[in-house]
Amino acid sequence: DTRQDVATLTPHDVYLFREGTHTRMHDKLGAHLRSVGGQAGAGFAVWAPNATGIAVIGEFNGWNPAAHPLQPRQDESGIWEGFVAGVAAGAAYKYRVAGPNGFVADKGDPYAR
Repeated sequence: DTRQDVATLTPHDVYLFREGTHTRMHDKLGAHLRSVGGQAGAGFAVWAPNATGIAVIGEFNGWNPAAHPLQPRQDESGIWEGFVAGVAAGAAYKYRVAGPNGFVADKGDPYAR
């Protein structure tokens, strides 16, 4: 996968997000089923500007935080993104969020449906 393949937000989406005028962020953040490179799965995007690391954990990877780390966007928006092949509709998941000073917590997705 290339960086562009896994991205769920366009540069214009990020511009509107930073400006505070993006009205459809629920269509961009969270988990969204799609295909990348011919593989079905889900794209994940979460805003966590103070995080030092984020991973998607769920029943599809045995809740293993090393299996599917997300990557921060290079535009310093604080949005982390990634694609996980094989994730199906209705799969249970959370984000494992790491932060400064050793903070680690499992967080539900505020955009989950």
